[in-house]
Amino acid sequence: MDLPTDLAAALDAATADLPLRELESSVDRLIARYRTPGRADRPILSGHIDAAAYAAYRMPATWGAVRAALAATAERRPGWAPQSLVDVGGGTGAAAWAAATVFGDSLKEVTVLDQVTEALELGRGLARNAFSGALRHAEWRKVRFPAEVPGADLVTVSYVLSELAPDAQQALVRASAAGAETIAILEPGTPDGYQRIIAARDVLIDMGLRVAAPCPHSETCPLLATGDWCHFASRIHRTPLHRRLKGADLQYEDEKFAYVVATRTPVGASPARILRHPQTRKGLVMMQLCQPDGTVAQTLVSKRQGDVYRAARDADWGDEWPVLGSAQQPTD
Repeated sequence: MDLPTDLAAALDAATADLPLRELESSVDRLIARYRTPGRADRPILSGHIDAAAYAAYRMPATWGAVRAALAATAERRPGWAPQSLVDVGGGTGAAAWAAATVFGDSLKEVTVLDQVTEALELGRGLARNAFSGALRHAEWRKVRFPAEVPGADLVTVSYVLSELAPDAQQALVRASAAGAETIAILEPGTPDGYQRIIAARDVLIDMGLRVAAPCPHSETCPLLATGDWCHFASRIHRTPLHRRLKGADLQYEDEKFAYVVATRTPVGASPARILRHPQTRKGLVMMQLCQPDGTVAQTLVSKRQGDVYRAARDADWGDEWPVLGSAQQPTD
């Protein structure tokens, strides 16, 4: 995926007059901090250069991950058109841009909450010429987490929980979900990130919400008993500045993320979800599926199954897949 053209242009303009060497040094510091386990004792972004560096190197990946999570939710809820969004810990607004990408003109009101003044100021500047009217007129509000969160049709909490102590994480999840019709929470696609998502998922279910994505059920995650973890990936094309700041040669970046989306609105029966890249062999496709009954199964689709086989060859990690039946053969 490519960044929206208006966001890509805004990022280029926001960094055009900043010293490249300072941006590169800031990126190095930020990468080292984000790779260090544990919560931050103070805001990670400490000035305008840090905010610009963060936006240039992290906004594309965050946008891609949130877009993928919201698109999966929209697939589960055809016709859903949220009008209001609260982006908790939104910083420069990547999740708000993702929501505008997925939901378009249905989105009318956007509020971004964050602890860092410089991130909010930069986010406001990036959105000034956005194609989306909701982004252009968004409210950028400084708060201290955990904080009271306004109600909205959609609340996003992306890449925030790792910066808080465990009790503050739970408090923020509860505050964010209290007035949300639907809430999406994202963390890095690592074992630690998955554990934070599982803890948040438990809180949401305890509050009476139902899981809409990625899980096809609201039962206990079946991977907990196996030592495995659930995560997905979004591929983003890198801009020249993005490649320079990260010292990267590849034209793309794969952002791995874990997430949960929960809602107060009933959702229909769910298909299974593909948990890994399908494995293709001669005349066979093997998929690991999370199923609506709360179990995980390895499933084989053979060439003899015609259209089902062709669909399986085109299926990808994170896609929905029909419920187990005569068209599929579980291997265990």
